[in-house]
Amino acid sequence: MVKLKNVGLGKDVVVDENPVSRWLFTNTTSAWIWLILRLYLGYSWLTAGINKVTSDVWTGSNAGTAIKGFMEGALGKVEAGDVASWYAWFLENIVIPNAVPFSYMVAWGEILVGLGLIVGILTGISAFFGALMNMSFLLAGTVSTNPVMFMIAMLLIMAWKVAGWYGLDRWVLPRLGTPWSIKDKV
Repeated sequence: MVKLKNVGLGKDVVVDENPVSRWLFTNTTSAWIWLILRLYLGYSWLTAGINKVTSDVWTGSNAGTAIKGFMEGALGKVEAGDVASWYAWFLENIVIPNAVPFSYMVAWGEILVGLGLIVGILTGISAFFGALMNMSFLLAGTVSTNPVMFMIAMLLIMAWKVAGWYGLDRWVLPRLGTPWSIKDKV
């Protein structure tokens, strides 16, 4: 129960979590759920990235061709209302003129996100960058698997404390100053 009586500036109000979200997002016994979701999402990103890195139109001698075509297709969806005008401005003035660097960023970004999620290192950060790419694709008017991938990424971001327990985060996060502690059940 939360009492807000006599709460002034500089005082913390702590609202307890419900037992389900506490178990899901802070208890390592739920880590197997996050492992399954991490591996699925990581594999999806890794395979997409490998396909791009090995493609001539993404990172080869014709780098930028694929992303430029994709973005020009997105610009064609503005009048239908599938792409917001502010995002169309961004695509037209920032992405398309810099198609080659963006092409490399997308291709290698997908690989890095995939690897980060698969091995469970900086899981929350990896999921954030995956969600950022999903949101970019959604804003460009492409649905495909992006909503599902975005939702899984959001859950992994929320579960960052335990999502990498079966992964390198178990050892990396404590060294970065984010230690886990064992608490008695209350």
